[in-house]
Amino acid sequence: MAPLVALVTGTVLARLAGLLGVGALDGWHPALRVGLALMFVVTGVAHFAPAYRRDMIAMVPPALPRPDLLVTLTGVLELVGAVGLLVPATARWAAGGLALLMLAMFPANVSAVRRGLTLAGRPATPLGPRTAEQILFVGVATAIWFGA
Repeated sequence: MAPLVALVTGTVLARLAGLLGVGALDGWHPALRVGLALMFVVTGVAHFAPAYRRDMIAMVPPALPRPDLLVTLTGVLELVGAVGLLVPATARWAAGGLALLMLAMFPANVSAVRRGLTLAGRPATPLGPRTAEQILFVGVATAIWFGA
């Protein structure tokens, strides 16, 4: 839920700033970049937060090697991608990379639900709502990637 709140809140606040005269945020496209960047800061930091890290490592499908390294790598990529979204020259490439990263990481969410895992003590988001969120997140990244 926190990633969705970050995406929506960041986008709305950035759009309001654009309407109030911040030229760099004048339009929905730059506002979406800010919202998505904020979302990836939230999710990227979670990869390193003690309350989440152990559970994220457990979410990695058992067939994959070095889940600890995978969680670290994906967290770093999310944070680097968030910065890339805020730089106009790299925003499209960052969005494309993040869209592909989200697709690559989705099996971890499926694995967590199927194995009844928790995240910070709460059950993993059921697959239906999690899939809907994922479609939204990938859709926003894709819209930025293709310059919509």
